[in-house]
Amino acid sequence: MQTDRKLRERGAGSELALAINGGKPVRATWLPYGHQVISEQDIAAVVATLKSDWLTQGPAIKEFEESVASYTGVKYAVAYSSGTAALHGAYFAAGIGEGDEIVTAPITFAATSNAAVYLGARPVFADVDAATGLIDVDSAKSCITGRTKALVGIDFAGQPCDYDALANLAKEKNLVFITDSAHSLGGFYHGRPAASQADMAILSFHPVKSITTGEGGMVLTNSKEYFDRLITFRTHGIEKDPAKLTAHEGPWYHEMQFLGFNYRMCDMQAALGTSQMKSIDGFVKRRREIAALYRKMLAGSAFYDCVEELAERQSAYHLFPILVKKKPYAQTRKVVFEALHAENIGVQVHYIPTYKFPYYKELLGRDLSEELPGAEEFYAREIGLPIFASMTDHDVEDVILGLAKIGQALLA
Repeated sequence: MQTDRKLRERGAGSELALAINGGKPVRATWLPYGHQVISEQDIAAVVATLKSDWLTQGPAIKEFEESVASYTGVKYAVAYSSGTAALHGAYFAAGIGEGDEIVTAPITFAATSNAAVYLGARPVFADVDAATGLIDVDSAKSCITGRTKALVGIDFAGQPCDYDALANLAKEKNLVFITDSAHSLGGFYHGRPAASQADMAILSFHPVKSITTGEGGMVLTNSKEYFDRLITFRTHGIEKDPAKLTAHEGPWYHEMQFLGFNYRMCDMQAALGTSQMKSIDGFVKRRREIAALYRKMLAGSAFYDCVEELAERQSAYHLFPILVKKKPYAQTRKVVFEALHAENIGVQVHYIPTYKFPYYKELLGRDLSEELPGAEEFYAREIGLPIFASMTDHDVEDVILGLAKIGQALLA
């Protein structure tokens, strides 16, 4: 690690003693692992919408959808109230229902699986690559049964999963290929925008993502059939198109044709999203600069590995995961995590494998820990370092200094 000089510059004694043991923290104030970046332009866009005639179901929604569709190169984008709602909508549009299965990875937020369970389906968990956290395609293939309806890849930490291999597998097995691309807006796979290469892809606009609408999500697709179902599902299952109605009682007439939900995004959120899209290239560029600094300063570390950015993929760096080297991994990770928090560095763990939650142990009827060694190892080793577009180089240096202190004091 290229930190010895900086450590010497900051002095010895109590400053180098771990904060968890009573020493002086690396930082005087808390550094969160993620944070939104809101400009005056963003604020003005929301205020303008508040002063307009539309607060919901207005023109700002379509403008936001079109901006994301254009950026990612897809035909259709459907805004939802959250990434979870978008997943629910995508699974519904795919025809997933009672007794069906989806194959997905467990290194993800619980919503990826939960949204399938909402529809009566069952998640089947494939293993992941222990070095990257990305779904293992061979493991996914072994999980497919006659009940499988969809193959759901995860773009972990901003790095796209193997779209080509997963798309080919889905085509071979006649499955719908969906990506949970909540992390990867602004990333690329083989030169094409992330989230553009599946039958459907979902995005999230939570404050720690590439752009934010507060809460919010979106489904991207090139299928008109999926698009129509997604639009109707987010509005209670209500259809207003006269060509699709079973009766025509007058211009007011509409029909609820299936059970949908109120998953609409409001115009204030959409206005913020459209404004944020104007800054996305700058946001992602800065995230990549921070990632490059982390990699440079952690090069040769005896204590930590950086998760590799794979060939032909350009991560959006929603997260910057590192992996502890010292065994037992889980014990080391816990020590490093707690010590970093004491240094005022807000790291996080992404993620507790979904199958470890009590709900899923009961649903699946067993604990999968011994069946998915890649997921177990990745979870035991992973820590997500702070990364967001307004971080400074000094912030990055603070994180590295904290890691160095802990490595030298506790891991050497």
